[in-house]
Amino acid sequence: MKAQSGDQILIHGRKVGDPERSGVIIDVRGENGTPPFIVRWDGDPGEHLIFPGSDAVISPPKRS
Repeated sequence: MKAQSGDQILIHGRKVGDPERSGVIIDVRGENGTPPFIVRWDGDPGEHLIFPGSDAVISPPKRS
């Protein structure tokens, strides 16, 4: 999994009824775009260090 700053991240719920989480990758700490990532989740002003699993989807930033 590779990403760059500004990419969107979506993590699917792990079981039925769990909500999805979405946010923006604000920093990539691994080499060549690999995890860990610093993420700012939608609705949460904090920054979080994550090592996403196979339930994560990375996409380019949304253009307006």
